[in-house]
Amino acid sequence: MAKVPSPARILVVDDSMLVREGIRLFIEMHTDWKVCGEAENGKKAIAMAETLKPDLVILDLSMPIMNGLDAAKGISAIFPSMPMIMFTLHYSHTLLKQAHLVGISHVFSKGDGLGENVLKAMSAMLVTNSQSNSQERQGFAS
Repeated sequence: MAKVPSPARILVVDDSMLVREGIRLFIEMHTDWKVCGEAENGKKAIAMAETLKPDLVILDLSMPIMNGLDAAKGISAIFPSMPMIMFTLHYSHTLLKQAHLVGISHVFSKGDGLGENVLKAMSAMLVTNSQSNSQERQGFAS
C-alpha cells in the first residue's frame, strides 16, 4: 500500500467558521493531515483548489455565492481525480446521487458528526489519490 505524502493537504469549505474550526481540529488530531486552506463559499473553493492543489476537499452543500455541488463540478473540471467529500446538514439519497455526478465520492451528515466513517473515507481517499499521483509521476518520467 502506498503511503500518503506527509502531511496530506486538505481544503475545508463551509460557510460556518465554527464548522470549519471543528473540521480543522478533527484533521489536526491526525499528524499525517493538515488544513492547507479554508473557504466560506464555492467560488472561493474553486480558486483555492486551483492555487493550493490539495490532496482532498471537504465541502458543505449550502453556502452563499456558490453551493458545494457547483463548486465540486468546477473543481472536477480542473482536477478530474480530486478526492472530495461532502459534509452537510442536508443528507439524502437524491443528494448522494447528485454528488456522485459531480465527483464527490462520499456524503456525510453533520448530524452524525465527524466520526469513524468520515475518518475511514478520508484515509482511503488520500491513499488512493497518493497512488494515482505516484503512477502519473512515473508515467511522466518514462
